[in-house]
Amino acid sequence: MEMITQEVFGGPEVLRLVRAPDPVPGPGEVLIEVAAAGVNPVDAMVRAGLAPILGPPPFTLGWDVAGRVIGGAGFAPGTRVFGLARFPAAAGAYATRVAVPATELAATPAALSDAEVGALPLAGLTAWQALTEHGRVAEGARVLIHAAGGGVGHLAVQIAAARGAEVTAVASAGKHAALRDLGAARVLAPGEDPAAGFDMVLSAQGGAQAGDAVARMAPGGRIVSLLEAPEAAAAATAAGLFFTRMVVHPDGAGLRALAELAGVGRLKVLIAREFPLAEAGAAQAFLAEARPMGKVVLRP
Repeated sequence: MEMITQEVFGGPEVLRLVRAPDPVPGPGEVLIEVAAAGVNPVDAMVRAGLAPILGPPPFTLGWDVAGRVIGGAGFAPGTRVFGLARFPAAAGAYATRVAVPATELAATPAALSDAEVGALPLAGLTAWQALTEHGRVAEGARVLIHAAGGGVGHLAVQIAAARGAEVTAVASAGKHAALRDLGAARVLAPGEDPAAGFDMVLSAQGGAQAGDAVARMAPGGRIVSLLEAPEAAAAATAAGLFFTRMVVHPDGAGLRALAELAGVGRLKVLIAREFPLAEAGAAQAFLAEARPMGKVVLRP
């Protein structure tokens, strides 16, 4: 098989394509012929040594995977599957073949292409777990979503809307029309005043952004941050609010819920650009520099 590896921490240029033996699935695992692998901001952070969750190099990045089953447990050969593999441990999804625990996979909905479903797991499960497990978003809730045009954000807007929430989305002006199409009731530019009375806020940046949310919550409101925000957490607790800094986890049931939403047309995965596997470094650079609407995907 082919895979992307790196020998040192550094910029996108440290990523290189190599040949390696095929992985051998262990008990309860599935061997997948990879059709698409999502590129996420955490990939670049790990590559650069800013989030050294895999230890020192060499290693292969990637946790989002979609493809067809070659063999193993739980799925018939040829089945299209997708999943978030082993996060935050090493999964090696930047490759042409990968072995994944069957419990971390779901069958791919026919409504989604390989690129769309390859882009979905990490961002989709982050949005799903933030809104359902932590945010407890239900019919009639008022929800504020920051960075709503990004990978997590554009999916969170749709999930919240599908659950009957009134969504206020914050994103750059060029993304506003698309966010309205995805179900946002109100769209603001960063820095605009979203007012107050929110039942749930999803903060992508933590820090001051999460701290600002404290004054905008309805009584008993819930703030979910994707980054650390200790001062905001303390202020929220003092105000009688719920606050958590969440980290996504593999979740077969969550994947099936996302697949169900996609299957009935309630969830669209926007693909900003596709890159061949050999151009993984360029894909990461594009994601960081362009900050596009939606997701970036590698296609082995």
